[in-house]
Amino acid sequence: MNYIEVKLNINPEFSDIFMAELGEIGYETFTEEAEGLNAYITEDLFSEENLDEIMERYLAMTPISYSYSTLEKKNWNEEWEKNYEPILAANGRVRVRANFHEPDPSIQYELLINPKMSFGTGHHETTSMVLSLQMEIDHQAKKVLDVGCGTGILAIFASKLGASEVAGFDIEEWAAENSRENVQLNDCDNIVIRQGTIEDEPADQYDIILANINRNILMRDIPKYVEFMKAAPSKLIVSGFYQHDIEDIEKVANESGLTKIHTENKNNWAAVIFERK
Repeated sequence: MNYIEVKLNINPEFSDIFMAELGEIGYETFTEEAEGLNAYITEDLFSEENLDEIMERYLAMTPISYSYSTLEKKNWNEEWEKNYEPILAANGRVRVRANFHEPDPSIQYELLINPKMSFGTGHHETTSMVLSLQMEIDHQAKKVLDVGCGTGILAIFASKLGASEVAGFDIEEWAAENSRENVQLNDCDNIVIRQGTIEDEPADQYDIILANINRNILMRDIPKYVEFMKAAPSKLIVSGFYQHDIEDIEKVANESGLTKIHTENKNNWAAVIFERK
């Protein structure tokens, strides 16, 4: 079966949204590029009409254009294996690899992540920054919530850092399934993954909340996250936005009773730790 490659020219802030939208209509794999996003779907499922319908919904929010072409038949698993290299984060103390990579016993923490899609592997700046910031926070015997868990990488790392209980959720069914698969790969029996949004989460109180999500969702949902945070000094780590968005994110956080205690930047992307007052 041949694949269709769709090249989307979009604002990178909308990449996660488009991956979610396209995943709903059969797109299997994505790669984030400097100019936007490449998306892949089998030829039999491709519909230009469906694609145009999604584009039209977002035209008022961001400039969008796309082109597409048919790719020759390939062994996509083989292609993925050739292009997915292990990465190091947290100054070399964390290594993220797939199960076809050899382990490295010299690394303090190794995370096994087999993604269904190309994001959430630690390769993106936002993920690697959150992993680094997690190293700055004591997870021992703490309860942790991973918002929009994707591949489950942050929840898994929380467990490896000594968290007593970890919950994660994602709105996408394939993401929740992928997280559960990776949880099993890493032998983390204290992690529960659910499909849904923050509105679907059972009421609970957490010491640490992790949210590597896009700016618009953070702006909307940070007040809701605070309802799930224990009294001071519980922490919220957020990423998925640019440096120039920090002021807006901080304003919402401050209004919700949070104080910024640490910021990290990488290639114009940002990650912030907030603490409950």
